[in-house]
Parts: sequence; C-alpha cells; structure tokens
Amino acid sequence: MAETWTRRLNERAAARRAEGLWRRRTTLAPGDTRRDFAGNDYLGLAGDPRLAEAQAEGARRFGAGARASHLVAGHLDVHERLEQRLATLTGRPRALLFSTGYIANLGTLQALCDRHTPVFQDRLNHASLIDGARLAGAPSRRFHHRDLADLERLLVRAPNDAPALVVSDGVFSMDGDMADIAELAATTRRHGAWLMVDDAHGLGVLGEHGDGCVGRAHGIDDVPILVGTLGKALGSAGAFVAGDAALIEHLIQFARPYIYTTAQPPGVAAATLAALDILEDETERRTQLFERIDRFRREAATLGLPLTDSRTPIQPIVLGDNAHVMRWAEHLGRAGLRVGAIRAPTVPRGQARLRITLSTAHDDDAIDALLEALDACRREDIS
Repeated sequence: MAETWTRRLNERAAARRAEGLWRRRTTLAPGDTRRDFAGNDYLGLAGDPRLAEAQAEGARRFGAGARASHLVAGHLDVHERLEQRLATLTGRPRALLFSTGYIANLGTLQALCDRHTPVFQDRLNHASLIDGARLAGAPSRRFHHRDLADLERLLVRAPNDAPALVVSDGVFSMDGDMADIAELAATTRRHGAWLMVDDAHGLGVLGEHGDGCVGRAHGIDDVPILVGTLGKALGSAGAFVAGDAALIEHLIQFARPYIYTTAQPPGVAAATLAALDILEDETERRTQLFERIDRFRREAATLGLPLTDSRTPIQPIVLGDNAHVMRWAEHLGRAGLRVGAIRAPTVPRGQARLRITLSTAHDDDAIDALLEALDACRREDIS
C-alpha cells in the first residue's frame, strides 16, 4: 500500500511538471525589499520598525502566543481593542478576528450556508471563497466576471424558498480590477439575497479613509458581510469579518474554524493596531502609492507592454503562455527583481501572467529598474 501511495504522488508530480505548472518556493533573507514586486505590502508597513516594536511590546506584555482559542482563554484585551478599531474603520457595529483570510472565508461560508443555500460567486473569486461554499455543501453557481446581467439571470432562476448569498471579491487579486459594489448590492437586494464581499486587497488602499472599496461608503444594508485581511496593506497578519451584532454572534457560535483555532498571537494584534494608527495619521502613504501606480502605467503603456485595466496596486501583464511567463520572470530575477509568475489553476489556462504589485516602499530607482527589465524582455522577445 505504501508503494501505491508513493507511485501516485510521483505520477501527479510528473504530470504537473510536464504541464509547466510546478511551483517552487523562494527562501528570502532579510535585506532590501525595494525591488520586491511580488508581495502585497501595498503601504510598505510590513518592514516599518514601529510595527516591529509594537509586536515585540505586545509579546512582552501578553506572551508570544494567545495560549487558547478565543472562546476558551485566548481572547485578550489587545484582540478586543483591535476588533473595535476594525469595526470603526469599516463603519460596522462589530468585527471578529480570524487567524487568516482563508480561514475567515471558510468559516463564514460554512457557518452561513448549507445544502439548501444557493450561493452565487463571481467567476474570478479567490480560491478560499470557492472552497468555503464547497465546505458548506451549498449549491453554487458562478456568474461571468463582473457581469451583473449574468448574475441577474441566475438570481431570477433561483428558488425563492431559501435565502441566497452573493459573494464577490472587492479587488480581484490576479487582475487588479474592482467589483461594482453599488450595482452588485442593488442587484442582490432586489432579489432578497445577502451580499458578502472579500475586500482583502482594497482595505488600507482604497476609500476615503483607507477603509477599502466597501468600508463606510457601503453600509451593512448594502454589504451585510465584509471580510478584510491584515497581512496586505496593513503589513501584519490575520483577518476579520465585520457586520452587525447578529452576524458576529452567529459566527462566534457556528464558525468552526473560529471556534477551534488558537487566537491570533497578541503581538500581531498589537502590530496591527500600530498599522491602523499609521493608516490614519499618514494619509500621504496612499497618495504616494497612487502616484507610483500612475507612473508605472503611463511609462509601461509607452513601452507597449500589455497592461490590463487595473487602477489598483495589482498590475498584471498577461502573456498567455506558461513558458513565456517563466522566461520573463527568470530574466527579471536575474536583474534582481521579484515578480509573481502566475499560471493555471490560479488563473484560467491561456492567461498566464506576470503579477506585478506596487508599493509605497518602491522608490524611483526600483520602478526604473522594473521598467527597464520589462522593456528588455519585450525588445529581446524572450518567448
């Protein structure tokens, strides 16, 4: 039997290698991150010494770990304060911390849905949203990307004897485009459904207060279920769900990934509180970020690079062919630049891309180097 398992693993590995889809980890050492165009540290906070000091002080005060789940003995004062700050940021009555964004989506969908709950998801939603509906056993349909007419068609055909749930990313992580929250909410309300938005890549970046593409602009009547993550623009780790008291209490009672997971390390919660202070006090960080986005798009277009219609820090260059993408990524790597080389199944087949992400931490020299290396790839036709 052991040989059967080994053979099975080897066969699957060989098939993935043959398709050009084999993934490799890169081990990074501490150092200069100005030329990292692969991460999601949009405001440059992950390396900010103020977050590191807050995390250290939180660990000194509360311990390195929370010691238990939130419902046993792990919900500390620092967690309570962070939940209150996140609720205020997003304009919601309550917020609930989760260990990761993936777990937040799994737990929320598992707690809200069952095999009688129709779920309608944007075709390009994050994997955690797709997996959450599967975990719940909910009948799930996927509407065409950002296509409200297709969503309307599906909702019209849905049975009206059970509450339905519409689910969408706020900013789509591989394309960088945004959901039309206002129209999505109007369509959902018209059919008596609830709307859940995962604003992982919008929180801290978009909105008047850095509150995301949902935030205070779209209250709980528009978006009853709001998910946000802390490990991207806020530079720390973890996630939260924000909504009214009934939603949060329901998740506390029924979201198994929340109930049975050790609480977030208290130092991480303290670091996130420091990040929220910086987000509030240093609004110029977001201004600088969008200046970098505008500059990159303007100069990349001049070079004839195939940009998508993204106005967020996520700037994909879709090349189509897996091998083509890998060769461009390797060329950029030799120039000291890290970019994401994204292939199926993360994106549809034939849409392999370089996923370039911009940050406030990138200076002019780093962006110059990126543009020069991309232009070299284009001119030398590394394909």
